[in-house]
Amino acid sequence: MKVEDKVLDLAKRRGFVWGPSPNIYNGGLSGFYDWGPLGKLLKNKVEGVIRKGFSAFDFWEVECPTIMPKEVWQASGHLSNFVDYIVKCKKCNSSYRVDHLIEGLEEKDPEKVEKIIQHKNVRCPSCKGEFGNVFPANLMMKTIIGLDQEVFLRPETATTTYLLFPELFRFFRTKVPFGVFQIGKAYRNEISPRQGVFRTREFTQAEAQLFILKNQENNFTQFQEYSDEILPLLKYGSEKIEKIKLGETIKKKFMKKEAYAFMVNVAYSLVQNMGFDKSKIRIRQHNPAELAFYADDAWDIEVLTERYGWFEICGVHDRTDYDLKQHAKFSKTKMDIQEEHPQILEIAFGLERTTYVLLENSLMEDKERDWLHFKQGMAPIDVAIFPLMSKDGLDDLAKEVFKDLNKEFVCVYDESGSIGRRYRRMDEVGTSFCITIDHDSLKNKDVTIREVSSMKQIRVKIENLQETIRDLLNKRTEFEEL
Repeated sequence: MKVEDKVLDLAKRRGFVWGPSPNIYNGGLSGFYDWGPLGKLLKNKVEGVIRKGFSAFDFWEVECPTIMPKEVWQASGHLSNFVDYIVKCKKCNSSYRVDHLIEGLEEKDPEKVEKIIQHKNVRCPSCKGEFGNVFPANLMMKTIIGLDQEVFLRPETATTTYLLFPELFRFFRTKVPFGVFQIGKAYRNEISPRQGVFRTREFTQAEAQLFILKNQENNFTQFQEYSDEILPLLKYGSEKIEKIKLGETIKKKFMKKEAYAFMVNVAYSLVQNMGFDKSKIRIRQHNPAELAFYADDAWDIEVLTERYGWFEICGVHDRTDYDLKQHAKFSKTKMDIQEEHPQILEIAFGLERTTYVLLENSLMEDKERDWLHFKQGMAPIDVAIFPLMSKDGLDDLAKEVFKDLNKEFVCVYDESGSIGRRYRRMDEVGTSFCITIDHDSLKNKDVTIREVSSMKQIRVKIENLQETIRDLLNKRTEFEEL
């Protein structure tokens, strides 16, 4: 079985991801998925890394509504510009995004795209039929509130954050730069989603925004602070990933602004903190034709996957002063500082795709087992507690240990089956540590701790157990050192 198929099987069988949802009604709605108990735990760990990471770089969290009036999206440009170009098969009536049919497509004029389809003789992947005309499809989802007010579900968290600028400016005592972030749901009416949880109609975003004046962007203190950090950059037009120090990105003309380069480094550091294999990460610059009309630069953090090759999990965008200008104009609200609208630099994560890519990247195979190898502290389950057998008081002591550890860590208690079988169940979902209570535990008040990757075991006193697990999960202690 291929790696990607093993991941899909594991995800469904062990309760990471189910769907489309609701499956019991005609197989569910395309583009909507349920995250099961283990998937939600893993997604929470990813979200925790992002929240903790943004906060460590002095970004403050906000939360905004997911529904906004039509005027907001007219101002932002989403109602007119937030479109995908679609073609329908004349034979089977299947719909496809044009950019999914033609790799590296840069052209956006519908008539020219139709000529490219004809020239390349692009056919329907489902039935090999011919395609009809290319047409735009807006991705916004709309609904009604009250009796008749037309409103829209947000397609991103970013715009709702920008609307807070007057309040945020006062909160930060009228000083810039300042950073905020938001984690929450967004909605896009994908016409024909076909990539599982990689492309859905409802998803969770984690987006950070740095508000900064133009003259501050190339005199940015934190750029110097982190100047020795190394980034794996793939510049537009190049086929080679180059390892470049953050401090050299401007001088070597990879990026234009110190503050923007710093934001790229923030995003990359969070991806590393999740435990992705460094050799499978690259930071790719957008083709100028990919850029939104208001953007000055954009780089994507991509991870190599078995199913889709290099796949984006995070984008870093230089949005210039477009957003605040637009909302000031449409709302008639002052959103400038001494007649200058701040620039906005953005980091945007998609949590579902990041979580699933992490799951795929964590699958390991050896002669003994298929198992998940997460970075310490990132596994869905931190600790599993096993009594060697459910008698002689071993189960009573194991339940006491479980009750104590479960107050702080994500724990499971399991007394079913042989100890070897229980280890394999936990290995399959990447549980960091398994604790076994045996007859010696009753006499010596200690337990066996087994670590998932090495399968090595050590004995630890029960009174020291909580502190030991805490130090291991927080990477203050290595297992081999105990």
